[in-house]
Amino acid sequence: MDQFTKFTGVVCPLERANVDTDAIIPKQFLKSIYRTGFGPYLFDAWRYLDVGEPGKDCSTRPLNPEFILNDPIYQQAQILLTRDNFGCGSSREHAPWALADYGFKVLIAPSFADIFFNNCFKNGILPIILPNSVVTDLFTSAVELAPLTLTVDLQNQQLLMPQGAIIQFPVDEFRKRCLLEGLDDIDLTLRQRAVISSYEQQHHQQAPWLCGQV
Repeated sequence: MDQFTKFTGVVCPLERANVDTDAIIPKQFLKSIYRTGFGPYLFDAWRYLDVGEPGKDCSTRPLNPEFILNDPIYQQAQILLTRDNFGCGSSREHAPWALADYGFKVLIAPSFADIFFNNCFKNGILPIILPNSVVTDLFTSAVELAPLTLTVDLQNQQLLMPQGAIIQFPVDEFRKRCLLEGLDDIDLTLRQRAVISSYEQQHHQQAPWLCGQV
């Protein structure tokens, strides 16, 4: 997993609450177990006017001109601003895969579905929970400035506004360290390789019959 670094990115304001994981990445795209290749199908039913299928060439599909992500100023957005309960529905990990593959590094909302929230951290995405009033102010700025750009400083847990205002955000210290160091569950396990190897050797000696030895 790539390390999370301080960056300045465009904010895409998705003015919708209760966005479920089937809207983020529809069920027909869940056949692949690889983490890449989902970006073109992100919000598929909202982005396109036809029905998407795996392997379909999205470059020739008719776009929905009313969907925010099809506005040219948001096509390189790295920060998604949305409303309550983002990521509800099924627990599919493909949802953060699709968001990350598209290019989103940060999600901002008043609340997230629990499993989706956890899956984001495990896939290098920073989900930021802010009070409703602050999120509403950000939506106002996103409309007035169009596009709004924010600097995300995870180390100091700050969002820096173009005018100089600073918004503090909470994040669990362990998850913060994992993002900053680029550590997913496999990386964390491999860091304990010596301890695991030592335990296995000791276990083989103490219970050889469990290890195929007699």
